Amino acid sequence: MMSKESRSVSEPIRIGVIGAGSVAVRGILPHLSQPDVRDRVRLTAVCDPAPGRAAAAQERFGITRAYTDLEALLADKEVDAVTIASPIGLHFEQGRAALAAGKHVHFNKTMTTTVAEATALIDLARAKGLKIVASPGEMIRPQNQRIRQLIAGGAIGTLCWAICGAAFGTYHQDEAVRHGDDPLSNIDPSWYFRKPGGGPLYDMTVYALHALTGILGPARRVTALSGVRLRERPFRGALLPCDADDNSLLLLDFGDSLFAFVYGTAAGRVTTGFGATYFGTTGTIAGLELNGQPIDYPGRDLVDSAPDRRGLSWALPHVVGPHRDLPEAHVYEDIMQLVDWVRDGTPTVATAEHARHVIEIIEAAYRAAETGQTQTLTTTW
Repeated sequence: MMSKESRSVSEPIRIGVIGAGSVAVRGILPHLSQPDVRDRVRLTAVCDPAPGRAAAAQERFGITRAYTDLEALLADKEVDAVTIASPIGLHFEQGRAALAAGKHVHFNKTMTTTVAEATALIDLARAKGLKIVASPGEMIRPQNQRIRQLIAGGAIGTLCWAICGAAFGTYHQDEAVRHGDDPLSNIDPSWYFRKPGGGPLYDMTVYALHALTGILGPARRVTALSGVRLRERPFRGALLPCDADDNSLLLLDFGDSLFAFVYGTAAGRVTTGFGATYFGTTGTIAGLELNGQPIDYPGRDLVDSAPDRRGLSWALPHVVGPHRDLPEAHVYEDIMQLVDWVRDGTPTVATAEHARHVIEIIEAAYRAAETGQTQTLTTTW
């Protein structure tokens, strides 16, 4: 086998999956094990410390090797890149270790929980000549690219304000992969409700923030109210303790008196999916509609032909064939962005620098809520 340094770009990228939890079992592993991607990416290793989980994933998805220890996976010379699908609070340490081991990295959302951590990863990757792709790559979507063009072109007049966000509800408690009896279907959701890394801002609102800032540009200031509304959540006959903020309301300042309201709440939503509503002097963009009429964008006919909301990802460039029927197709797209970047130098808009700005918004919002003081943002991309 050729060394990493001398590997031909025509060879598939050998990838390791760190974490065999919900997003990996439902989405990442099914996508990367499809025959149609084997010429570009090879599912080489999986790692998870939960008893029996890595071995079960190896058997189900035909993975070459299974590890329970992260160091062992990172020492594997047959792994060129990793996708980090562990709880968010582990992403920084695991990502830093992967980069130090010479691996390219895809981070599932959210890349880190602090700006300092994100900067450390960016600097390390640059120093070692490695590539980072950070989910969610919302600006890969042609829908969001078109909304940016419409707003910039004056389709709704002068934009005045916007609103976006997401709510936890009971989504993670209800997932099918959490109520079975085997290692791949009894996955505990506790971390979603605990610090560090838990809560709807890091887990769900991050999608809306990536799209909002991708469309409007970097935010300049943030103020917020935030706290824990639900101290316990029921799961499989027990109560899970919750200490991560689950009720957060943010006000963003984009400059020149353009503001946006952003929410990450325990329950309830006022926008469609993760899409924002934009209010201008002559019209409104709500979700994928301009003044109540569907927005036209590349791939719209394909999306409209889909049987459910999963089809929103059908317009993504790599979501073809069997990938259209699998969950988490947008995550697969982000991974393939890394694969293309490593193999042939194709850059991506799902950058670590954009992710860092969104992370700063969330981190600064928590600080604003704690101090009662509006926070000035410093990052851009």
